[in-house]
Amino acid sequence: MSDLEPVLVGAQPLTPADVVAVARHGAPVVLDSRALERIADTRRVIDGLAADPDPHYGVSTGFGALATTFIAPDRRLQLQASLIRSHAAGTGAEAEVEVTRGLQLLRLQTLASGRTGVRPIVAETYAAMLNAGITPVVREYGSLGCSGDLAPLAHIALAAMGEGQVRVLRQAQQSSGAAQQPIGAVLHPTSEVVPAAEALAEAGIVPLTLVEKEGLALINGTDGMLGMLVLALHDLETLLLTADVAAALSIESQLGTDAVFAADLMALRPQTGQAESAANLRAILADSPMVASHKGPDDGRVQDAYSLRCSPQVHGAARDTMSHARTIADRELASVIDNPVITLDGRIESNGNFHGAPVAAVLDFLAISVADVASVSERRTDRALDPARSHGLPPFLADEVGVDSGLMIAQYAAAGIVSELKRLAVPASVDSIPSSAMQEDHVSMGWAAARKLRRAIDGLGRVLAIEVLTGTRALDLRAPLQAGPATGAVRDLVRTVAAGPGPDRFLSPEMEAVTALVQSGDVARIAKEHIHV
Repeated sequence: MSDLEPVLVGAQPLTPADVVAVARHGAPVVLDSRALERIADTRRVIDGLAADPDPHYGVSTGFGALATTFIAPDRRLQLQASLIRSHAAGTGAEAEVEVTRGLQLLRLQTLASGRTGVRPIVAETYAAMLNAGITPVVREYGSLGCSGDLAPLAHIALAAMGEGQVRVLRQAQQSSGAAQQPIGAVLHPTSEVVPAAEALAEAGIVPLTLVEKEGLALINGTDGMLGMLVLALHDLETLLLTADVAAALSIESQLGTDAVFAADLMALRPQTGQAESAANLRAILADSPMVASHKGPDDGRVQDAYSLRCSPQVHGAARDTMSHARTIADRELASVIDNPVITLDGRIESNGNFHGAPVAAVLDFLAISVADVASVSERRTDRALDPARSHGLPPFLADEVGVDSGLMIAQYAAAGIVSELKRLAVPASVDSIPSSAMQEDHVSMGWAAARKLRRAIDGLGRVLAIEVLTGTRALDLRAPLQAGPATGAVRDLVRTVAAGPGPDRFLSPEMEAVTALVQSGDVARIAKEHIHV
């Protein structure tokens, strides 16, 4: 699917960059040979337990509330198939390709640990599907996040059995460029949905017939919520730098001061994220003639409004939240999530590691931070459009005041998104609902937390794009004052897709175009290229 270097699975924990490469950009995977040996060794343990007349959960019993029901050997193949078919009960819209590929990859990583009891062919089949660009159709609803992401993972397993539907990129359509998708990537426009059996046959992959323990091993994991967490952290890294760029545009064009971002002032409150954001603002605003134009005793203002002055504090809190979330993600990437698991000394043991609480909590925490960063961005935008607060800019940055509305309704759009982000910030992880005849009586809702975070991240990108569009127009309206090197470069980039000040025109296409620049990382990249640290 891609010209990217293959990702080795099973030799060591996957990195976040590995997950992004495979999930979003279509990088191929290679199974470590030692991992295949571990898988084979552990499978021999399961084969021994399968021959034991005593029941063993996941090997010779039913599942969940039916865990005490012994299953005779001649019914166990049917048991495995029935488990997958019954659990592939997702509903709603199709999940994005990158989400499903992340799900596939992270389950493969657990299989490669050698602690799940599957045969090597199971791991090899999952790797082959990833490399062939076969993406099972996974539905948005169905997971409670405990026992893991059961329904989404069951849709993956069902496709590996040659049942259900998958999405494929035909060979003529596959390229590294085809997989380069923006933040919040949706279904690839050139892919198509086909029966899984057809896609496997075309790729030369033999459908799996699952044997003892394999059904459980394929569905007991937090892989969906973890994959979405890793992708979210990757996207937020770009968006939080973009938030600093957008804030600098607003501060500069509204004739604010950069003095409040001084390093010694930040040191009085030694918060890591705050210091990083303030350093970015100092670098972006350095050498700005516009900032320099009103420095001194004649400025006339005691201090800027909070939305300008406190940008590092708000953006920094989000960065610190991300730092904690990265710690959790790194631990999860090094984890083996299955129930039961095969221990190093050959025991098969039940456990509760499939509970998604650690991941769900940080997904919710990130959604709160996203809402806060978007909220302060919208406030900066609103100030630029209000002549009572913008320090000399025309109302709504309009060309002919009264005839033109300028960016009035762009701010409405930002406000509407921020309102939704506040609703999306309500935690999912505290909303447990019991299931499986009260056997699974406390669940994490981690998948739901991840789904709403993805929507929130898309909204943040749009709010920041509106601030960037507003700030660059305001810079032009300050002529003959000149912008600094970094903000001027951002303004020039925006002018390639959105015209400068002038009579009202169809605004939506320009907003979408600037959103694409924000989500692709181009705004952050061009600013970084023009700062001197």
